[in-house]
Amino acid sequence: MGKFLFTSESVTEGHPDKVCDQISDAVLDTILEKDPEAHVACEVSATTGLIHVMGEINTTCYADIDSIAREVINSIGYNRPECGFNGNTCAIISSIDSQSPDIAMGVDNSYEVREGEQDQLNITGAGDQGIMFGFACNETPEYMPLPISLAHKLAKQLTKVRKDWVLPYLRPDGKTQVTVEYEDNKPVRIDTVLISTQHAEEVTIDQIRIDLVEKVIKPVIPMELMDDKTRILVNPTGRFVLGGPAADTGLTGRKIIVDTYGGYSRHGGGAFSGKDPTKVDRSAAYAARWAAKNVVAAGLADKCEIQLSYAIGVAKPVSIMVDSFGTGKVSDEILSKAVSMVFDLRPAAIIRDLDLKKPIYRKLAAYGHMGREDLGVEWEKTNRTEELKKAVEALLK
Repeated sequence: MGKFLFTSESVTEGHPDKVCDQISDAVLDTILEKDPEAHVACEVSATTGLIHVMGEINTTCYADIDSIAREVINSIGYNRPECGFNGNTCAIISSIDSQSPDIAMGVDNSYEVREGEQDQLNITGAGDQGIMFGFACNETPEYMPLPISLAHKLAKQLTKVRKDWVLPYLRPDGKTQVTVEYEDNKPVRIDTVLISTQHAEEVTIDQIRIDLVEKVIKPVIPMELMDDKTRILVNPTGRFVLGGPAADTGLTGRKIIVDTYGGYSRHGGGAFSGKDPTKVDRSAAYAARWAAKNVVAAGLADKCEIQLSYAIGVAKPVSIMVDSFGTGKVSDEILSKAVSMVFDLRPAAIIRDLDLKKPIYRKLAAYGHMGREDLGVEWEKTNRTEELKKAVEALLK
């Protein structure tokens, strides 16, 4: 393909959309801790002085929505007036209903069970129809594309120097972006690094730019990938004082590309946060990532994208497709069959294998759901590589 540029962005936990994602997943975690069988679909919107929590929840436990939301907002750093949004004083509105019984009847009693396939793992039907994608490549140790990997690391570092009071004038809202130059599909240099961060009014733009290069960019971006043509842009508008929900309305599920692969892979369109694991938008996307990562880790392809599709109320996926973009050591047809042999992709099996009934989700709601080896999540484990190799060998005989 010769040379091309590819760009991915990330945002900090103080971005208004990410505030909403974290509240949604904090509600989910609180409920799953007490009631692992709960069905939760929780969405949040945020604007100046107001948080609105809404959704459909069936559970046997009580969740104090007001307290959960305020704790999340304050922990992010919106806990004093100068940040423009304050978890101690903002209004919280809760509009929670129960899950539709029409949906519940398919989730709790799948099509397969109703057709007489009495397998325990057939009981749970998919919570909705839809398509999900998982992806992996060998560009980074965590098998993620380099642009989104670096963008997330910059966003984490930006938050770290704020919370550690290294740069006390920083405020919670921020965005990062990294443009990588590729040559023959391999990353060879960093073309552009962009950071926009909320800050106190009294600090100068010159000081911000000096500090962010030294304290955020240099500790993260590999120097061997930068050269004298690499552009560094810090707060290019010159001012970013008003930020967070006071500057921009936030909404759960509006950063789905940040949550996955930074645009490097296709996306099915479904958001993750606030959804319990019977919602295949979330659980099947994790499973597809798990399978794709194991394909690459097994050395069966340099890149692997897996598409899954489901019908509401049906346990078995409608389709499974593997695309190795011409890097596969065997055909994509063989890889698709091997994935089907090694990974049980029915919702109940995914929930069991990836241990998805635990309250693990709030920590995933910022800095990406994929590549999170730092959190020890099951879908980042390369524990099916040998089985995949054996399945491929068997299929080739």
